Formats: sequence, C-alpha cells, structure tokens
Amino acid sequence: MPSYCSSRCTLYNPHMLRTPWSTIALGSLLLVSVCSTGGQEVPSKPPANAGQRGRILGIGGIFFKSANRDQTREWYSKHLGLTDKGGGAILRWRERDDPQKEHVTSWTVFPASTTYFDPGHASFMINYIVDDLDALLDRLKDEGVKIDPKRMSESFGKFAWIYDADGNKIELWQPAPAKP
Repeated sequence: MPSYCSSRCTLYNPHMLRTPWSTIALGSLLLVSVCSTGGQEVPSKPPANAGQRGRILGIGGIFFKSANRDQTREWYSKHLGLTDKGGGAILRWRERDDPQKEHVTSWTVFPASTTYFDPGHASFMINYIVDDLDALLDRLKDEGVKIDPKRMSESFGKFAWIYDADGNKIELWQPAPAKP
C-alpha cells in the first residue's frame, strides 16, 4: 500500500452490524483497487477516437447506502482506515500520464433512506470524473443512452446522471478548473 494511503485514505464508519456482505465487499474492493501497488493495470477499451473530448478520467466517487450508516462508517474507519466524518473519505491520486494533475475519489456512506440514487435500484452509485461533460452527454445521447434531464453546477464542478442497461444510476462529474 502506498505510504499516502495510510494517512490520506481515511474513512469513518461506525459499526458494521447487519450490513450486507455485498456492501462490505464493494468498499473493500475500492480500497484495494485505489491503494494497491502490486496489481496489473487492466486497460479499458478506448473510445473510437481516444483523443476526443468527453472521456472518463477516473472514479470520482463510490457511494453506497447503509441501514446502519454510523456503524458502517465506524467499521471502515477502525478496520480499513477510511474515515468519513460526514463529507466522505477523500482518496487523492494523480494521473499517470500527467502527474501534475491531482484528482480525488470520494468514498461516502449514505443513509438507507436516501433518494439520491433514485430512480436507480442499486444500493450503490459510482461517480466518474470526465474531461468534458457536455461532449460526453452529446455522444451518449447519439448512442441512445438514457440521460437524466437534471443538471447540477457547484463551485467544485458540473454534474449529470445517466443510467446503464440495468437501470443503475451513474453520476458524471466534470471538476471545476483548477484555480491558479
């Protein structure tokens, strides 16, 4: 595990009692994939034009529901060192081809009652970092992908949502340009 993971890959999750194994496995997989140094890179299929705008750059967040949110946070904090005190645990990383570009992946436990994932059916949602949200949405529209009409713009970037073939909601995030 890289040395930065022990100090920066922190999450807070109370007790994991009655938390489904699938939830624990998903979080563990994320931690292993983000903080592992021994694995091999598995390249994804590049888009038809790899130089085009509207590409996925990385995972911006992993969000999942828990009926025991505080206990889940505590468990992840105690056993995996992932501390989420309410705003999610932040995992920092840099682009391999451009190490000057730093990104973050947020790992967040939502209460089971959240409607943030609706109308998706899954108990989790993945947020992908994109380089050009509008270009990606235009391409996805042309490809017939179901796109949520809602858009959100915050000081830290722009957001949109799409749905995969199983109806799972996926969040797309274009970070705000870095301030000089």
